[in-house]
Amino acid sequence: MDESNATYITLGGHVELHRYRYLYFVIMFTAYILIICSNSTIVCLIVIHKNLHEPMYIFIAALLLNSVLFSTALYPKILFDVLSEKQIISHSACLFQWFLYYSLGASEFLLLAAMSYDRYASICKPLQYRTIMRKTTVSMFLGLAWCVPACQVAVPVAVSANAKLCNFVMKGMFCNNSAYKLHCVSSRALSVYGVVVLLNVTIVPMLFIFFTYTKIFIITYQSCGEVRTKAAQTCLPHLLVLFNFSCLVTYDVLIVKLETDFSSTARLIMTLQVILYHPLFNPIIYGLKMKEISQKLKMLFCERNRN
Repeated sequence: MDESNATYITLGGHVELHRYRYLYFVIMFTAYILIICSNSTIVCLIVIHKNLHEPMYIFIAALLLNSVLFSTALYPKILFDVLSEKQIISHSACLFQWFLYYSLGASEFLLLAAMSYDRYASICKPLQYRTIMRKTTVSMFLGLAWCVPACQVAVPVAVSANAKLCNFVMKGMFCNNSAYKLHCVSSRALSVYGVVVLLNVTIVPMLFIFFTYTKIFIITYQSCGEVRTKAAQTCLPHLLVLFNFSCLVTYDVLIVKLETDFSSTARLIMTLQVILYHPLFNPIIYGLKMKEISQKLKMLFCERNRN
């Protein structure tokens, strides 16, 4: 067996959970079930109802599906670790979790960028919208949103798989960019490549999103009240999700640089925000703020109450 596959890493982020492990297990298990159910419910509504088979709702379904995959990459192992006396993970499994965590996280930014372009085309170029946002265009955006981050994140993961390890304890509840701290020698090339990937999958999409929404707000400001209301109803949820996720990503990027100054309790609280708060935030925002989805949810719950 290859040495990297036989190597185990100790996760140190669960220490604070030991005293109330069963309580934390119940809370996190409940949160995981809520994440799966809430996101999946809206995805199913979009799939079932043909009037929701529009690019905007397809992108929302993709975003919520991404949240389900993101949570599933983390929760089963975390739940197992909360009940375990010793929290360990094989190096190969750690790298796989690291790959899923960053590729799916980066996909969120690209999906939000695709949604911003869809809103721009719908509001600023309504007569050309059907021509611009064809099924092939939507499929291409979805494919790029998942494939581009996966290909870029695969490079440092592959390099790390062959790197020599001198440290076998990771501060964290799961494998993220703290895995670089396990290497005997820090690679400047990997650091530079990481910055390039960060620019490609987070900064560039964010700049594109801000540019498109600025154009939208300029045009809607000059339009009638009905157009402004429509723009606010469809754009505000996207901006809220973007702001929320950007704050969490900023924490994740800075945690390695500030690791010595960051208390374990503060790190735990922020980590729980990433895995608890954000995956539940998306379905709540889109379920409450998107009129068509909100109406379908009300109809669904009304039918269940009658039965």
